[in-house]
Amino acid sequence: MRVGIIGAGMIVYDFLTFAHEVAGMELIAISATPEEEDKLKQFCEKAGIKRYYTNSDDLFTDDEVEVIYVAVPNHLHFMFSKKAIEAGKHVICEKPFTSNLRELEELVALAKEKDVLMIEAVSTHYNPNMAGIKEKLAELGQVKIVSANYSQYSSRYNAFKEGDVMPAFNPEMSGGALMDLNIYNINFVVALFGEPLAVDYQANITRGIDTSGILTLDYGSFKCVCIGAKDCKAPISTTIQGDEGFIRMTTPANVMGGYTFALNGDKEEEVYDFSEGKHRMYHEFVRFVDLLDNVKLDEIDDMLDISLITMKIQTEARLKAGIVFPADE
Repeated sequence: MRVGIIGAGMIVYDFLTFAHEVAGMELIAISATPEEEDKLKQFCEKAGIKRYYTNSDDLFTDDEVEVIYVAVPNHLHFMFSKKAIEAGKHVICEKPFTSNLRELEELVALAKEKDVLMIEAVSTHYNPNMAGIKEKLAELGQVKIVSANYSQYSSRYNAFKEGDVMPAFNPEMSGGALMDLNIYNINFVVALFGEPLAVDYQANITRGIDTSGILTLDYGSFKCVCIGAKDCKAPISTTIQGDEGFIRMTTPANVMGGYTFALNGDKEEEVYDFSEGKHRMYHEFVRFVDLLDNVKLDEIDDMLDISLITMKIQTEARLKAGIVFPADE
């Protein structure tokens, strides 16, 4: 898998800390703005990337690049994913895939037309602990309550309160707590239980953006609450409660650093962690190499279905709460 990266933010820093460990992945090129040229040079030197571009069009026309890893701010995901598809490149796009459901549906249709493959980079789905949780679900009996709280006081929130609006809190850039943190909770729940019957979102909104909020998903036989906050913090916890036992995780849904399991009569919780101490993104890129190199269409389509349901939920939730992005208009 020969990769071209577009973006030079923190997620790219993260990616490059482990990329060399992923067998079968070669970093060909990276592109960002002219103002970020010094960063690009450093990335190339430290990570062994062959070349860099300050014009993204040069990345899309690089014949050696097979796959574009889209790692730019949220509101640019659609535009750059579309450009990559039109250039005949496969796409790995950071979460959230797009600003709304309509954009993602357009990309899915275009990818099929151009015969290219497309995957959302959500580490949750590929962490070995996710497979372990799926196996344990059957032992819980009838699921009754699911709760997921990913609350993390943002280092940018103080500046936001003073009027300095950075991308994470900018509605013009598809920011907010739902898109940044709660989207991981949604992905986790959808991967396990599919599409809910009903969606609602009660959000704390300042200057048109949700700084925190409570998302409720009605699955009929059980109820789910997903909390995401950037304006306050709390212990991170995800719990699946059945009438015969529970599963509990105390790391964010995108990290999944292990989980515990107990039945109603158990005095102690069983502890599981299959992540091997790897970087939270390592397992997903190992899987991407396999999926793309071996053209596993059914599995890629299954992951796209999760992305589509997730995007449907966040779009409906935002609009119900009155949070409108330029892409919605």
